[in-house]
Formats: sequence, C-alpha cells, structure tokens
Amino acid sequence: MATTAAGAPAVRRGLARRVAGSPWAGYLARRLGGVVAVLAFLIVVTFMIVRWVPGDPARQIVGLTAGEEQVRQVRERLGLTEPLWRQFGTYLRGLAHGDLGTSFTTGQPVSSMLSQRLPLTVELAMSALVIVLVVAIPLGTAVGVAQQRGRARVATSSFGVGASVIGAMPEYIAGTVLVYVFALTLRWLPVQGGSGPTAMILPALSIAIAPAAVLTRLVRNETAAVLSQDYITMAMSKRLSNTRLLLRHVVPNVVTSTLTLGGLILVALLGGTVVAENVFNMPGVGAEIVHAIVRRDYPEVQGIILVLGLVAVLINLIVDVTLGLLDPRVLTGARS
Repeated sequence: MATTAAGAPAVRRGLARRVAGSPWAGYLARRLGGVVAVLAFLIVVTFMIVRWVPGDPARQIVGLTAGEEQVRQVRERLGLTEPLWRQFGTYLRGLAHGDLGTSFTTGQPVSSMLSQRLPLTVELAMSALVIVLVVAIPLGTAVGVAQQRGRARVATSSFGVGASVIGAMPEYIAGTVLVYVFALTLRWLPVQGGSGPTAMILPALSIAIAPAAVLTRLVRNETAAVLSQDYITMAMSKRLSNTRLLLRHVVPNVVTSTLTLGGLILVALLGGTVVAENVFNMPGVGAEIVHAIVRRDYPEVQGIILVLGLVAVLINLIVDVTLGLLDPRVLTGARS
C-alpha cells in the first residue's frame, strides 16, 4: 500500500509530462486562448459601442413628448446615470452569474428572449449550410473533373465568372429576387416566413447562394489540383475506375478544404440571418437585434452579439479540432 501511494505522484508527473509534450496541448491551448480573447473583446467593444451610438434609451421608452424629469427618472431606474466604469462592473458581475441582463423596453430577461428566438436562427443557418454543401461539393467536383480533362472549356470558364458574380451578391438582393420569382410570380412559396416545411426554403436560399458559389469554386480548384498530381496519373495508368479515383484521392482533399472553409461559411450564414429574417419577417435573433438597435436596448444588443459571437468561436474551435483529428500535420504546424 505504501509503495502504491508513493508511486502515485510519480505516475501523475509522468502523465503531466506526456500531456505537456503532446502536440494537442499547444494546439488546444492556442485555440482556447483565442476563444477567451475573442469573447473578452466582444464584451468590451459591444458595451462601449452601444453607448457611443447617438440616442437615449430612456427617451425611446417614454416618448418624444415626455418631460425631462420623467426621462431622468427612467434613466435612473435603468442605471444609466451611473459612471460607465460602474455600469461595466455591474454588467460583468451579471455575466459571471450567467445573467445577460433585462431588456429596457420589454422587461424580459435577455436569456429568455434568446431561448425563444435563437433556435429559429440556428435552424435557418443550418438549413442554408445544408444547401451550400449539397450544391457546392457535387457541382465543384464535377466542374473540376471536366476542367482537368479539358472538357467543355467554354462552360468551365463561364462557370468561374458566374461563380464570382454570384459569390459577391448581397443577401438582400438575392432575397428580393427569390421573392419576386418564386413567391410573387410563380406563387410556389410563401412571401413571409412562417410555419411549415416551405417557410424556410426562400430565407435559407437567400443566404446560401453566395457561400455556395464561393465553396463551389474552392472545391473545383481543389479537385483540379489533385487530379493534376503525378500519383493520379499513375493511378489512372493502372486503369482505376473513376469512382475509386475520386473516392480515394479527391474526396479526402475536398473534405479537408471544405472543413477549413465550412466554419467560416457557417459563421457568415449566421450573420446573413440578420438580413434574411428582416426581409422575410421571421421572429429570430437576427430580426430582434435590428429592433433592439433602433430602440437603443443596450442589454438585448449586448446579449445577442455576445451569444452569436460565442456560437461563432465554438464553431471554429470544433472545426479546428476536427481538422487536427483528420490531419495531424495541422497540430505540428500550429505548434511551430
């Protein structure tokens, strides 16, 4: 028993040395440090920016015809007469206890509002991501194969130009065109977001079109680059079937590239929900943050930006860890 007890610290020290010497230790430390730094930046910057924007939340609540005494009383009730450093300290203490604050205008806790509206925003972003992947990966692979083999050169060149133009299209333009064609002209889909399986189609398409074009170009370039390698020429000389060639050599490279860009695309889609939810009148977080900015509702704006920022950094963290599992060279590169 004494020998076992005496050997326990040595075992723990050996385990600690192995963990410290693992490439995962430095890799995860860098990524988690980045998460903390981004969240700290968001907390400070959003707190300051919402207060620098012209406008008085108290005046928004009581109306333009209210007297100065009534405005002063509302400002005191909201804590806006306190110095900024004290307001910031109160905000930090609330965050430390998981409290995002209470809406100035509705009196509802910001966390309750987010629990009601955030699921719709996440569903919209994930629906758009599915559209992006379903369109971009097969189309980009097919165009890359055709380009590398010299087929339909005019079509592949035109594809590059078209993808660049579509990739630069703002969400509100895409949404307006989709509404005009599929809702007003053809009457296939509802104009405004609601319930049912068809309500998500137009909003998801409006924010998926541009990222799909960008990812399609990436997949096309990656496919053409892989097929131009010498080992692919050797594999083709052995008369491997096209299916085996694509699955064995092209798909792994495409998956890695897609993951690298996929996190950024999902973050961009979350940002695009702000436009889509306002265009299609959907009761999500994106629509609420616009209303909160107009009302100068500081707690709501701060809470929405902080939670969306947290979701964004967690998405990138998951992508980074997945890339490290799929390609250990990423760990070595991060460490160096």
